[in-house]
Amino acid sequence: MQNSGLKRIAIDPVTRVEGHGKITILLDKNNKVAQTRFHTVEFRGFERFIRGRLLWEVPVIAQRMCGICPVSHHLTAVKAMDIIEGIDRIPPVAEKIRRLMHYGQILQSHATHFFYLASPDILFGFDAAPTGRNISGVLDKFPEFAHQGIFLRKFGQEIIRATVGKRIHGTGAVPGGVNKNLSLEERDEFIRDIDSVLDHSEKAAQFIRDFTLKNMELSSLGTFRSNHLCIVKEDGAMDLYDGKLKAVSASGECLFDQVEVSQYHSFIAEEVRSWSYIKSPFIMSMGLQSGWYRVGPLARMNCCTFIDTPKAESMRKEFRAQTDNRPCNRSLWYHWARMIEMLHAAEKIQELLNDPELQGRDIIAPRGERREEAVAVLEAPRGTLIHHYRVDKNDQVTMANLIVPTTHNNEPMSRAVKSVVEQFIDGKPEITEPMLNQVEVVVRAYDPCLSCSTHAMGKMPLVAEIYDYKGNLVQRVVRRESD
Repeated sequence: MQNSGLKRIAIDPVTRVEGHGKITILLDKNNKVAQTRFHTVEFRGFERFIRGRLLWEVPVIAQRMCGICPVSHHLTAVKAMDIIEGIDRIPPVAEKIRRLMHYGQILQSHATHFFYLASPDILFGFDAAPTGRNISGVLDKFPEFAHQGIFLRKFGQEIIRATVGKRIHGTGAVPGGVNKNLSLEERDEFIRDIDSVLDHSEKAAQFIRDFTLKNMELSSLGTFRSNHLCIVKEDGAMDLYDGKLKAVSASGECLFDQVEVSQYHSFIAEEVRSWSYIKSPFIMSMGLQSGWYRVGPLARMNCCTFIDTPKAESMRKEFRAQTDNRPCNRSLWYHWARMIEMLHAAEKIQELLNDPELQGRDIIAPRGERREEAVAVLEAPRGTLIHHYRVDKNDQVTMANLIVPTTHNNEPMSRAVKSVVEQFIDGKPEITEPMLNQVEVVVRAYDPCLSCSTHAMGKMPLVAEIYDYKGNLVQRVVRRESD
């Protein structure tokens, strides 16, 4: 597009999200919108870093993509390595420990997003002064609310510490199972607080439900029809740890169901765009223009037929009733869906803590017949996470393809930005900070993890300089984009 004569507005950086992103808006002389784009400007390229690594290293390295959802990458990578090692089923104790660490991750991540990143807009209003519209303002004006969030996040982090070994970037899951069970002392410590965790989680879900229903005029913000995708169990139940792919249309038509994740490449393709490091996936049978889809809490509410914990299921039914059991296409309703999932995670943690098998000793499965390729899937806090690896006879990774939730949501986030800009900025004589914040608000609803989602596209320009211990330049290597 020719930018001559157009005015450019940049929201850089987008605040209160994980990672580095920016939004650019091009306006003509009458402030009519000519173009909007959501850019991820942070380069990571972990798919390249993983190549050449030994298979047992992958679960440890892959999780370093992210500091908020490392357990998701840790578990998805290790599930893939299970397959490579010929292990079709890990011991029940090991699966329960893995599920416990995963639900701890869901709890802490959803609490972090809702209480720390999203709540300032909800509590103070989208047009409040930015100096107070932040977590410090929440602590000052709503201390009880803030401390509930801190408590929930801490509990989730402690579950992770006990099961993974550290609060961040641990080693708890290994090919074939886990490296430790949960001791009685650890279990009793968590059981002491679990009732409070359930209470705070339920109150958070009720709070955002009430806010959403009392402020229905906000529901139009970033609302547009889309497809939705996640994994579900064979009976249609939500399962955040394991399942098969399902997609539904904006009207609720089932596009596909019970698809083995190993066949994802027959159903999902990825488009590369020159102005972002994130790819844009779409459903192949529908084509690029109409095949894009959403993932995450909203998509999971739209795709699953029930949740197997009573409190979360009751709230899911209430959520779906608002759209007459048709898919919800309202971006801001991600928040309500996210809190339903946080409540579900708390219920599952309580269920697991009271399971005596968590103290079992059978935690590693023997190796089976070696395989050279594996695809694994898991529902991370932000949506469907796919890890695809090939490994050679020397146990070295030769190929890695990672499709992370924010990659799936790339096109929906861009469309949400465009929708809000056209609704609140297009043709307005004056552009104000509250108008621009509404653009950020709709991006935050998706809880993007921009660090996880970035890839290397072809050859990037690079300058590498090597210095000796005295600070003298020893070698300088330059790679140009055209090389």
